[in-house]
Amino acid sequence: MAIQAPKGTKDMLPKDAYKWQYVEKKLRNIAATYGCREIRTPIFEHTELFIRGVGETTDVVQKEMYTFEDKGGRSITLKPEGTAPAVRAFVENSIYSDAQPTKLFYVTPVFRYEKMQKGRFRQHHQFGVEVFGASEASVDAELISLAMRAFREFGVKGLTLNINSIGCPHCRQKYNDALKQYLASNHDELCDTCKTRFDKNPLRILDCKVEHCKEIAAGAPVIIDYICDECKAHFEDLKKYLTAMGIEYKIDPFIVRGLDYYTKTVFEIINNNLTVCGGGRYDNLIEGIGGPSTPAVGFGMGLERLLATLEDEGIEIPKESYIDLFVASMDANSKVEAIKLVNSLRERGIKCDCDHLGKSLKAQMKYANKIEARFSLVLGESELNERKARLKRMSDGEQTDIDIDAFDTIADIVRE
Repeated sequence: MAIQAPKGTKDMLPKDAYKWQYVEKKLRNIAATYGCREIRTPIFEHTELFIRGVGETTDVVQKEMYTFEDKGGRSITLKPEGTAPAVRAFVENSIYSDAQPTKLFYVTPVFRYEKMQKGRFRQHHQFGVEVFGASEASVDAELISLAMRAFREFGVKGLTLNINSIGCPHCRQKYNDALKQYLASNHDELCDTCKTRFDKNPLRILDCKVEHCKEIAAGAPVIIDYICDECKAHFEDLKKYLTAMGIEYKIDPFIVRGLDYYTKTVFEIINNNLTVCGGGRYDNLIEGIGGPSTPAVGFGMGLERLLATLEDEGIEIPKESYIDLFVASMDANSKVEAIKLVNSLRERGIKCDCDHLGKSLKAQMKYANKIEARFSLVLGESELNERKARLKRMSDGEQTDIDIDAFDTIADIVRE
């Protein structure tokens, strides 16, 4: 029996590569217009980073991480999200000493052992943006606008932006006390995981996916009623900036996000009842993993989920030609000339190919059609003797007489 890919993973096949390339290129370009620069971090980190950063009471740390011991006896984890590694790199490389704020983006694989969902696999890919060193709500609004713009440029409609504030650690304690008081009467009905969260981090109970826990949490007090004046002012500023940018939003008081590092702003972008992007502010994370006190905000967007959304919306991704020109040959001598021509055109940036299987001319032309070559050219004894050939445009059959030694001219025609 042939070996198959592990459950929860998926091959990106050559026939789909153009979709990924298109999406990633557009996202990179959008991030650049906001002054963001790319960062790449390892796919595995010390497990402690995620326990301290993501939070030991989160589903990610408790249930979903791929953790193993390496040959040196160190606990290593495949990264389940992109923020903590970016923060670790920011601290380790003293980027906080540079001019601030620091605006970063990344496209990275992430790994979570979880029940597979639409557009979400155990290895999936995330586009993320992080901004370090800016505390004002204007940067929160800016990142939300970046995410919304990305969906808009892809042509996605029917988006809902939900925002909330979960306050700072100081005002959250007051809310935690009120939440525990509410949950106490239902404590025995909570799932085992939520029972352990009750004392350590009751806010996590609001993020539980167990249906009965969700029903209990539905009647809980809302955190926005308990935030301090500073957090209220920050949230009011966020709403003011979003309105100034013409971005519509709804306040969802039950958004808490699934990671412990969030403070103040949290947000989700919804399409057809599916969260396609989420993020928020995390002002204590950098200090929490050993760096200087530095405010921060960011978001993550799953690329598989984005591609699934585009497909659901009937949005077609432009498909570039795989091959611009296929050069067919009729005998051994013309094959040598075909190799020479193809090599010269490749140096001029033309995507081209020729036969390497000794196929008949008919089979070669059939192959050129299958790979959707934009142009074809046949070389035989007469073409070599006259140094002339006919360049055929495959879409309509139009032919152009060319000099087979005029590489620049051929390249110019094919580029048009």
